[in-house]
Amino acid sequence: MEEKKNRGFFGQPLGLRTLFLTEFWERFSYYGMRAILLFYMYYAIDKGGLGMNQVTAASVMSIYGSLVYMSSVVGGIISDRFMGPRKTVFWGGVLIMFGHIALSLPLGQTGLFVSIGLITIGTGLLKPNVSEMVGGLYTEEDTRRDAGFSIFVMGINLGSLIAPQAVNSMWHHFSFHAGFSLAAIGMFFGLIVYWFDGRKYLPKESFQAPDPLSGSERTKFIRRALYVIAAIAIVVIIMAFTNSLTVNNFINILSALGIALPVGYFIVMLTSKKVTKVERSRVIAYIPLFIAAAIFWAIEEQGSVVLALFAAEQTNLNFAGLNLSAPQFQMLNPFFIIIYSPLFAWLWLKLGKRQPSSPSKFWMGLVFTAVSYFVLIIPLMGLSSNGKVNPLWLVLSWGIIEIGEMLVSPVGLSATTKLAPKAFASQMMGMWFLADSAGQAANAQLVKFFVPGDPANEMMFFGITGVVTLIAGIILALLVPKIKPLMQGVN
Repeated sequence: MEEKKNRGFFGQPLGLRTLFLTEFWERFSYYGMRAILLFYMYYAIDKGGLGMNQVTAASVMSIYGSLVYMSSVVGGIISDRFMGPRKTVFWGGVLIMFGHIALSLPLGQTGLFVSIGLITIGTGLLKPNVSEMVGGLYTEEDTRRDAGFSIFVMGINLGSLIAPQAVNSMWHHFSFHAGFSLAAIGMFFGLIVYWFDGRKYLPKESFQAPDPLSGSERTKFIRRALYVIAAIAIVVIIMAFTNSLTVNNFINILSALGIALPVGYFIVMLTSKKVTKVERSRVIAYIPLFIAAAIFWAIEEQGSVVLALFAAEQTNLNFAGLNLSAPQFQMLNPFFIIIYSPLFAWLWLKLGKRQPSSPSKFWMGLVFTAVSYFVLIIPLMGLSSNGKVNPLWLVLSWGIIEIGEMLVSPVGLSATTKLAPKAFASQMMGMWFLADSAGQAANAQLVKFFVPGDPANEMMFFGITGVVTLIAGIILALLVPKIKPLMQGVN
């Protein structure tokens, strides 16, 4: 009976099915919203949008994504020290649902910023703890772990694949708000699955905080939280009195915070007395992987900003008798991952202990990522300012970068759970999401240099970004022999 329980879902523990379906609906809601959010922000008011400046809308889009993953640190702390992962994930889903409801109502920019707040906190509570629970289904020696994470990532992308088309159709047939309401319904389904299925197949230990706060620690935590809130309030008041309380200034502050936060967090873990010598060595080994992941996510997440603008302004949307729309291109990311996931899951199972180490997979991923931007330069060569690019070039670019994602994302999730210090289990998963946050924090500034519809500018943007990524991949490849011993037996 136990054997059946452990191998009931594609040869994986049945608990993986619960988490697979929960993330399916959470990603349906999130990526459905993201597929049309950029256009909602900069479309004119008479077209149902908010009428924001296009550059500002692109920066807000990036910093929104950064905030969502930045809050994962808070989610890790709440899970590790207060509620445990099971309850933390549930309440995160509730906040996400209400965030989408706020966007589904005609509340203008107020609704936008309320949504940002709710979805930011909710995703921070949900995402790192769902992934940490996936890792908890396996022992460190279980060779199914990477394959299990690949299947989990496929679930994420099934939701992401369906969402852009569904939400885009609701937008075109009804309104932006109708599209956002569909995202709220998706999250509701995710909560239902998690609540009922989780009671059967998720371990009871997930109800407990692995490192609960003592009475004195709780007092210290509350005091520090109040200091942080007071500091934020002071900054806001100063900005208000100096007439610098603007969206762009907030974006600049949050971009700096997105880079500084992981640096501070690494310092906390490396200096903590709760971290053993072996665990500290593993955290040091994790640092170059984190940097590589941040570079990867900076480019991958440009798909919903830079490439979304490229699709809307520079791509031929009337192709082969099809009338395409820019949000539909957001389906390419999950489409390719769904194709690649079973192939990579099979490959890692086939290779077993002979598969490349995590650092080696990472540098290979960065090389593919660089190439994905290099190919976009080709159709832009000699293109007139009024010319349009064949949409198949975007398909090719996404097809290449998603090979990079298969070498970075599921592998990074798995490596994070294996390299995490015991006292920082969920918080270390929060660190993994901070890599995405740091990448998008950088994007909030980088997107200001991208001018959609200007082939010369686009070539320079794709070329410089690709070269920087390629150099990072080469450096990481050279560091692999030094990183592996620091991993202390973890591959």
